[in-house]
Amino acid sequence: MKKLSVIDWIAMILIVVGGLNWLLFGAFRFDLVAAIFGGFSAIARVVYILVGLSALYILFNLGKIAKK
Repeated sequence: MKKLSVIDWIAMILIVVGGLNWLLFGAFRFDLVAAIFGGFSAIARVVYILVGLSALYILFNLGKIAKK
């Protein structure tokens, strides 16, 4: 059984962060990323983009990751 790469771990952590942010937003209308980094600042946009790219990475590499 192979270990997950650093990229795999980072992508999964970002997916969890994104999922928790959506949970908070859906349940309480509270955007955690915006609260931490301020509205729709450049840093918040980068976080949103990284979460989205992580989702695509996991989606396209799910078979590889599941075998590990």
